[in-house]
Amino acid sequence: MPHDVAFRRLPGDFTADDLAARVLHRDGLTLIVDKPAGLPVHAGPKGGANLEALFGALRFGLPRDPALAHRLDKDTSGCLVLGRHRKALARLGKLFSNGRVSKTYWAVVRGNPEADEGRIDAPLAKRSPTRGWWMAVDPAGQPSATEWRVLKRGAGLSWLEFTPLTGRTHQIRVHAAHIGLPLLGDPIYGAAPAGGPPLHLHARAVSIPMREGKPPIEAQAPAPAHMSATFAAMGWSEDAERAAPPYV
Repeated sequence: MPHDVAFRRLPGDFTADDLAARVLHRDGLTLIVDKPAGLPVHAGPKGGANLEALFGALRFGLPRDPALAHRLDKDTSGCLVLGRHRKALARLGKLFSNGRVSKTYWAVVRGNPEADEGRIDAPLAKRSPTRGWWMAVDPAGQPSATEWRVLKRGAGLSWLEFTPLTGRTHQIRVHAAHIGLPLLGDPIYGAAPAGGPPLHLHARAVSIPMREGKPPIEAQAPAPAHMSATFAAMGWSEDAERAAPPYV
């Protein structure tokens, strides 16, 4: 199945077989899958379709389902890391909490930065005590840093690569808006209109030093269909295709 088919269907139509077809890396400890945009990683208070409910298709001979080593927002696509058993999850948890997992994101933003690259150092805190996911730049918040560089520009939009150096909730979305470059399709921090484009944020690549003294585990995820369509409209699709490997 082409990697973008699931994006053209409702999240509830995404099947276990669809998920199994989106494995980017598999070994005895970890799995890395290409999460589709629009599908939450786990069920919310009201239930509903979610990725975790399909993890039974990812056992690949082991007695238990794999489990999430971290999270991606519902509308973010790309590399999602899973641990295949308890020891693997403990190892992954330490790596993520100690900032040793390298993550690279692609985003399309509104605006054109003057520089070609930069770094955002802006502490983040919860904006509301009752909405834990709603963040804001706050001098009293947790230290937060994100590096960025421009990949392409055109017609009031820019394709950026973001590297978060810390792992705060909504970090890239808040930081991008903070410097005047809100993500295309972000209804929270970018004030995107209802019925507008979906969020243009993609977890492009991940690198995990799972075993000391050995090369890190690495994976890359192709851009989702809605971002590919934007790349094509902007004349950037050739660059994206060269950078997007097939599934393994």
